[in-house]
Amino acid sequence: MSQPLTVTLHILDKEYRVSCPPEERSNLEQAARHLDTTMRDIRNSGKVIGVERIAVMAALNISHEMLTGNHDQSGALDDQKAQINDLVKRLDQALENHQG
Repeated sequence: MSQPLTVTLHILDKEYRVSCPPEERSNLEQAARHLDTTMRDIRNSGKVIGVERIAVMAALNISHEMLTGNHDQSGALDDQKAQINDLVKRLDQALENHQG
């Protein structure tokens, strides 16, 4: 298992440092971007005030999406493309290590 690395994420104008395995970095960054977008949409609607309330509403919205399968189709396609790109990189690295 590879050593964890620290990834810096920006969510709703704040910086967070999170430890994760290198192979999960892309997924973590993608999740953070999705959360940031959801939180910004909620904040910009003007209906919810306060970072904690915005975070709870974002968590509820994302959980509902997951449970009902109402994922944005373009977002799902982007997720799949990112996962494929990650797999291709990992395969290239493995082949390079094997040949070297």
